[in-house]
Amino acid sequence: MAEKGASRGPMRRFWSLSRKRRGAPGCPKPDEIMHQDIVPLCAADIQEQLKRRFAYLSGGRGQDGSPVITFPDYPAFSEIPDKEFQSVMTYLTSIPSLQDAGIGFILVIDRRQDKWTSVKASVLRIAASFPANLQLVLVLRPTGFFQRTLSEIAFKFNRDDFKMKVPVIMLSSVPELHGYIDKSQLTEDLGGTLDYCHSRWLCHRTAIESFALMVKQTAQMLQSFGTELAETELPNDVQSTSSVLSTHTEKKDKAKEDLQLALKEGQRLLESLREPLAESSAHSVNQDQLDSQATVQRLLAQLNETEAAFDEFWAKHQQKLEQCLQLRHFEQGFREVKATLDTVSQKIATFTDVGNSLAHVEHLLRSLASFEEKSSVAVERAQALAQQGQQLIENKHYAVDSIHPKCEELQHLCHQFATEIGRRRGLLSKSRELHGLLETSMKWCDEGIYLLASQPVDKCQSQDGAEAALQEIEKFLETGVENKIQELSKIYKEYETILNPDLLDHVQKVFQKQESMHEMFHRRQASLKKLAAKQTRPVQPVAPRPEALTKSPCPSPGSWRGSENSGSEGSALRRGPYRRAKSEMSENRQGRGSSTGDEEEGLAILRRHVMNELLDTERAYVEELLSVLEGYAAEMENPLMTHLISTGLHNKKDVLFGNMEEIYHFHNRVFLRELERCTDCPELVGRCFLERMEDFQIYEKYCQNKPRSESLWRQCSDCPFFQECQRKLDHKLSLDSYLLKPVQRITKYQLLLKEMLKYSRNCEGAEDLQEALSSILGILKAVNDSMHLIAITGYDGNLSDLGKLLMQGSFSVWTDHKKGHTKVKELARFKPMQRHLFLHEKAVLFCKKREENGEGYEKAPSYSYKQSLNMTAVGITENVKGDAKKFEIWYNAREEVYIVQALCLLPWVSDLSRIQGEVGRDPGAGSDSRDLRSCTPGLRRRGLRLRAWFPGGEVLALSSLSGWGAELSCGLGTEPFA
Repeated sequence: MAEKGASRGPMRRFWSLSRKRRGAPGCPKPDEIMHQDIVPLCAADIQEQLKRRFAYLSGGRGQDGSPVITFPDYPAFSEIPDKEFQSVMTYLTSIPSLQDAGIGFILVIDRRQDKWTSVKASVLRIAASFPANLQLVLVLRPTGFFQRTLSEIAFKFNRDDFKMKVPVIMLSSVPELHGYIDKSQLTEDLGGTLDYCHSRWLCHRTAIESFALMVKQTAQMLQSFGTELAETELPNDVQSTSSVLSTHTEKKDKAKEDLQLALKEGQRLLESLREPLAESSAHSVNQDQLDSQATVQRLLAQLNETEAAFDEFWAKHQQKLEQCLQLRHFEQGFREVKATLDTVSQKIATFTDVGNSLAHVEHLLRSLASFEEKSSVAVERAQALAQQGQQLIENKHYAVDSIHPKCEELQHLCHQFATEIGRRRGLLSKSRELHGLLETSMKWCDEGIYLLASQPVDKCQSQDGAEAALQEIEKFLETGVENKIQELSKIYKEYETILNPDLLDHVQKVFQKQESMHEMFHRRQASLKKLAAKQTRPVQPVAPRPEALTKSPCPSPGSWRGSENSGSEGSALRRGPYRRAKSEMSENRQGRGSSTGDEEEGLAILRRHVMNELLDTERAYVEELLSVLEGYAAEMENPLMTHLISTGLHNKKDVLFGNMEEIYHFHNRVFLRELERCTDCPELVGRCFLERMEDFQIYEKYCQNKPRSESLWRQCSDCPFFQECQRKLDHKLSLDSYLLKPVQRITKYQLLLKEMLKYSRNCEGAEDLQEALSSILGILKAVNDSMHLIAITGYDGNLSDLGKLLMQGSFSVWTDHKKGHTKVKELARFKPMQRHLFLHEKAVLFCKKREENGEGYEKAPSYSYKQSLNMTAVGITENVKGDAKKFEIWYNAREEVYIVQALCLLPWVSDLSRIQGEVGRDPGAGSDSRDLRSCTPGLRRRGLRLRAWFPGGEVLALSSLSGWGAELSCGLGTEPFA
């Protein structure tokens, strides 16, 4: 609901002052204002009549203070219109105060130079038209003898005609007049000493009344403005409140200017009234002059009082407007901060993960710290806003009831944020502590397994060797006090707040592995104790059973934050123990013929370590992808980071990161979980790869986008945005190293699969491992081929219409055509061209390879399309002139012949033997296209050479050395001949 502008207290005082000033111009007092409201005449209205001077108010007073109005000798007195005469009388009688006018006026009628008839007429007219009380009428009759005598006689006989409520006294001379009115109260023309200038009097009266009118208008203007301010409804938004404050301030300044002009005008008028006294100290001031000065002084005092009241009223109004503006700013800030804190609360509610490994927990803690740092801006703003609200309350703001609850809510939100952040940090700290215990226990178990696997069996056959092995085991078991989980129930109780089902299962698996390892040690101890106690015949100690190994869980999370390209040292540390174990086992087998059980036990350990490395690196890979997506990609849409992003990066997130988010979700939600299910049976991991082989096709899309991403990175790598993100993530390497992770990861799998296959030759999943390895290599080849295909420029058609790309490579090519100039043919024969050939199912493309300038992916080659040959009309001849590296590709019955020489011999034959391609009729070709299988009457294969005869004398020679002939022969279904 809108509020009114100012309080009523100052407004009522201001209005009362304004009403006191709304009287008629000439009157200084409230009763005078009422008097002049009845006769609203001003000197300016009858200025011309007053200038005739047929009557004037000199300022003289009778003995009892009665005002004296003088009617000087005015020959044309009878010609004055009644209305004008009445107006002058009314105006002159309105000038004295009500107190003086109440005593009654004394009229002095000077008719010394007139005739009796005029005297009679004048007296009767004055008596009939005089609007105020009369006390005495003094008439100076004509001075001529005849007229004076006539006036005496006529006055006696016509006394009844002059009957008035006051006496009319006929005076014969001026001295007689002085008997009624003192000389000091009479003007010089009546023998007095009163200083009177009619023009000056008229000027002063006009100025006084003009000033009074100015005071009245100023008061009315201030009253109207004050009413407008008081009735103004306070706006509900910052912009409108600022606009109202600005508008009112401008109007106030204008009103103050008008008020100052009125004050200056009054001061000038007062100085003008005091001027005669200032010029001569002997000059006497009559009562009217004193009244005029008093009137101006009262008007000035009223103006000053009005100004003070208005200033007080304006100060209250301005304060309320300013407080309103402060309130609107506070409310707007409150809405913005609350919306931000609500978003922060929703975001922090998503921090429910407690981590699945120590490295994951560390990452979550860093993410929480980063989130807290980003949110601190909103929290600090909320705290500052709450302090601002408290300051408004202390300054006695009028809207305390509205501000106080908002301040409490802001403080509650800040406290709630700090509490929730502290709670989340406490849970993650607990999780980090638990994962530290679990990884320490896992590491201790692994070291124990390494110890058992590395103890030489032949040395344990002797009593001393058995005792030494026992001491080694006992010494190692002593370290379990600090490294292993002592009581599972204690773990459950201490970490109850973070034990979700996955973490609980992990704890149970680690404890189970710990117990299995203890059981293995106890069996080894029992065997060694028998050897140490009695040495009747050599006894071979019992090695840990493979079943015990396969039952225990194997994930050893460890430290897996290092990047693939910088993690070689960590990888070496992880591989070191099982390589050492493998070396020692190999030495033991060479020194003594170890049993099959020992060998299987060693292979199981090695498989477990390969699996551990696969899981560790997979988890590290997922975490690194997540850190890039959250720390870089998501930050590109963070409004707080927008100012750091260069214009070249706007709307380029998809170019820079490609489909990394798709890759992350596949590995995090699917592949990593399926790998973890193979922890107990590492040799079966090949099935995981085979079942998800189609999903790995997403890497082809990522690799195809990589050149664009690399180019964008090189253009914007110095952008402050990347530097700030790297600082927050505490990454030692820049973003481009992490953008290379998917490329490195897809190539890493084939190495791990080879390693696993080497230790799983006789296991159940060996065939799946071999197939998975071949499939991963096929994906790598497809990715590599697709990278070459997208680099082809100048081809008008659609490459997908040519069928599957079977192989591609660079060659030296000579041309030898039937048609053409002889010298051109000879030149073409001896000068080879460098061409990159792409063999598709339906055509072979000849392209020219062009190396681009630049570095990294910017230096990747491009291929300019030159020509293509339809496979339905292509023939191949192998071993041109006995050169095993050359073969011929000819077209349309050898009208066009291309001699091709490989730059290096590539194993294309083995690759093509797995591809059951066909060279047949092209569905889009014309009637001249021929199916090679349907039109071939005979085929011959001798060794590595194949010849085919066609109707019309065409001969096709094929060579498996080049790989191209093998591809064709695969499609023709040839048979060798004797």
